[in-house]
Amino acid sequence: MSSIKIRANVDDGVTTVRCLMSHEMETGLRKDKKTGEPIPAHFIQNVTAKWNDQVVMTALWSGGVSKNPYLSFKFNGGAPGDQVEISWVDNMGETETGTADIS
Repeated sequence: MSSIKIRANVDDGVTTVRCLMSHEMETGLRKDKKTGEPIPAHFIQNVTAKWNDQVVMTALWSGGVSKNPYLSFKFNGGAPGDQVEISWVDNMGETETGTADIS
């Protein structure tokens, strides 16, 4: 099961995509309260959105994005039943992908 929750709706030829991604998004600047040791940076670096295998959005992020980031964007096109895919890659090489049908 994906840790990305996606909703996509089309209205007058414009598709609105909203998604919530589960990720800690550590900047690398905080310290562990018990040990005083720095918490290693661990954040999403690249987010890609596809509609029917066509890239419609790419975002390059850094450690300045909040925990469990929310993303919303629009693109021209899409029809009910078409598929939207959201993928991310973080600075440690971990990846996640989620899909949803446009309604």
